[in-house]
Amino acid sequence: MAFSVFGLPIHWYSLAYIFGIIIALKLSVFFSKQLKYEIDPALLDDFVGVAVGGIVIGGRLGHILFYDFDYYMKFPLEIFKVWRGGMSFYGGFIGVVIATYLFCRKRSVKFLNFIDLWSVSVPIGLFFGRIANFVNAELLGKESNVPWSVIFNDGIPRHPSQLYEAFLEGVLLFIVMLAAFRKKYHRYSGRLSAIFCCGYGIARFCAEFFREPDSEFSGELLRIFSLNLNQFMSLAMLALGVILISKAKKT
Repeated sequence: MAFSVFGLPIHWYSLAYIFGIIIALKLSVFFSKQLKYEIDPALLDDFVGVAVGGIVIGGRLGHILFYDFDYYMKFPLEIFKVWRGGMSFYGGFIGVVIATYLFCRKRSVKFLNFIDLWSVSVPIGLFFGRIANFVNAELLGKESNVPWSVIFNDGIPRHPSQLYEAFLEGVLLFIVMLAAFRKKYHRYSGRLSAIFCCGYGIARFCAEFFREPDSEFSGELLRIFSLNLNQFMSLAMLALGVILISKAKKT
């Protein structure tokens, strides 16, 4: 918990989402003014609630299905206690993509063009999310004696893998997306989304080498294949990006 307001707890995750979404919205409005195709800023305002719903519902369901299914089947009421943590990026990714598709279909907006615009600023939200992970001492890194190792509540020096991800998925990926936007890749429908998928897939795949497995199943995969569940998902996301690049068409 970060602090409380009138007895209501405000968590770091909540602040990360709020700051990430506000900054992503402002950046998306700025970028939309430079596009060949016009997107009404009011449409972006309307989309925020849809995006939040897709992220939260998809992220929660992804965590339940991918990481802790047996626990939530035993204690189903825990599913609704999202304030206790338990969100999956890949679940949230799927959730927000579906929500965006339905939103664009209802508003008669080109789906790939719209999601291309948002993909540029998404890394900002990822950055704040990983910083929240670090502050909350969760998603811990592997044991390490590197000079910059961090000791959390368990008293073991570990890689600050959350900060590695904040840099790779947040700072570095945002720089890549910004460069792609400046290169006018937004003229090719789906290309910015493809670059995001490729960039995130590579960044997450590399960062996972420094993280402890998120679940017993992920740990079992690591023992068998030397890759954990998140790394297989990262490879799938990279493949999706390659497919999108091959399908991108000039608008």
